[in-house]
Amino acid sequence: MGRRYVARGVPGGYRIWDNRGRRWWGDHYELCPDDLLSELNGKANCEKITALLKRYRAQKR
Repeated sequence: MGRRYVARGVPGGYRIWDNRGRRWWGDHYELCPDDLLSELNGKANCEKITALLKRYRAQKR
């Protein structure tokens, strides 16, 4: 079975697609969130995911 979360290119950047839930997860990102995807598909540490989300949101401003 493949990865649950994958980055897909959308106009203006990237979004994270949840293969199991068959829906978009999270926000729209201008840069590909590679480390966030690695954490989601790996250990899924909530604290680390939260820190990565904050970092990516800060980059959008």
